Amino acid sequence: MTTSTRGATKVPAVLVLEDGRIFRGRAYGAVGVTFGEAVFSTGMTGYQETLTDPSYHRQVVVMTAPHVGNTGVNDEDPESKQIWVAGYVVRDPARVPSNWRAKRSLDDELRHQGVVGISNIDTRALTRHLRERGAMRVGIFSGNALPDEGTMLAEVRQAPEMKGADLSAEVATKEAYVVPAIGTKKFTVAAVDLGIKGMTPHRMAERGIEVHVLPATATAEDVYAVNPDGVFFSNGPGDPATADHPVSVMQAVLERGTPLFGICFGNQILGRALGFGTYKLKYGHRGINQPVQDRTTGKVEVTAHNHGFAVDAPTDKVSETPYGRAEVSHVCLNDNVVEGLHLLDKPAFSVQYHPEAAAGPHDAAYLFDRFVSLMEGQRA
Repeated sequence: MTTSTRGATKVPAVLVLEDGRIFRGRAYGAVGVTFGEAVFSTGMTGYQETLTDPSYHRQVVVMTAPHVGNTGVNDEDPESKQIWVAGYVVRDPARVPSNWRAKRSLDDELRHQGVVGISNIDTRALTRHLRERGAMRVGIFSGNALPDEGTMLAEVRQAPEMKGADLSAEVATKEAYVVPAIGTKKFTVAAVDLGIKGMTPHRMAERGIEVHVLPATATAEDVYAVNPDGVFFSNGPGDPATADHPVSVMQAVLERGTPLFGICFGNQILGRALGFGTYKLKYGHRGINQPVQDRTTGKVEVTAHNHGFAVDAPTDKVSETPYGRAEVSHVCLNDNVVEGLHLLDKPAFSVQYHPEAAAGPHDAAYLFDRFVSLMEGQRA
C-alpha cells in the first residue's frame, strides 16, 4: 500500500528487518508501506537501470553508494516501462539533480510511480548486516502515524519469501512483439521474456538480428512459429526451482539443436534443463563490479549482476547430461559461484550476469557475438 505525498523528505520512516533490526530515517519517494526481500547493490552509477530492471521485482534495494539521485531521471535509460523494485533505500539523496539529460528528480519519479523508500539511514551498517545474516524479508513504513515496532515486525514476518516465488509471468510481456534488426537483417531470434531488459534485444538488433520477444508462457510451438535461427532466454525474478514451464521449453529447444543463449534466469533454466540443481545464495550478487573469469579464454571480466540464486554444477569436470557433455564456462572470482554453462555437443551456452549492461561495464558484450557465431555455424 502506498500513498503519494509531496514534501516527503521530512516525513519519518522506519525500516524493519525480519530478524528484528530496525533503522529509522526519512521517507524517500512515496509515503506508505512496502515489503520485499532486502538486497544490496554495489553499483555507483546506473540506478535508473537498476530500478527498471524486472529482475528486481519484489526486492527492496539498498544502495551501497552514499549519494544517489545526482543525475536525476531521464526518458532514455529505463530498461522497461516502470520501476520494478518493491522499495528503495539510500543514505544521502541528491537535493537537486544535475545532468543535461535529466527531466525530473529521482525522488519525484519514485513518488510518481508509488515506490516507497527511505533515506538518511546508515546503509553501510545495513549492508554489513545483510552480508553477515543474509538477504531477508524487510518492510519500510513511513508516515506521521507509524505502527509500534512489534506490529511492524509481525507484518514483515508475514510477507512472502523469495524462495519458492514464481514471478516471471508477473513481469514479462503479455503479448509478443518484434524488435527489428538495425541495418541488414541476418538472423531471426525467438526471445523468451522472463523479465527481459530493453537493452538486450537492442544489443542483438545491433548485430542484424530481428528479435521476436515472446511471453514467459510461450510454448515450444510458439517459439518455432517464428522460424528462429536461435533462441534466447532472458533474465528475470524469482526462484528458478519454480520455473518448470521455461525448463520444458528449453529442453525442447535443446532436443532440436537450435543455437541457444541464456542470461541470468536463463542460465539457471539451462542448468535445470541439463539436470543440475539450483540453490539460494546467502546475499546474492548485485551491482556492476563483479569479477568473473571466462574459463574458455582465461580472461577476467568486470560484469553487471543481479541474482540471488545459482546453479549447482561441478566446476572441476565435464558433466554428462541428457543433451551431451556440459561444462562450467564462467566462475565468479569472489566466491567461485557458477556464472556460465556451455554445451560441448550442442550449440548452447549461458551466463549468469548481464552482458548487455546498459549502465556498463561492457566487458562481456562479446557474448552476443558468440551467439551470432553459433547461428552462423548452424546455418553453414
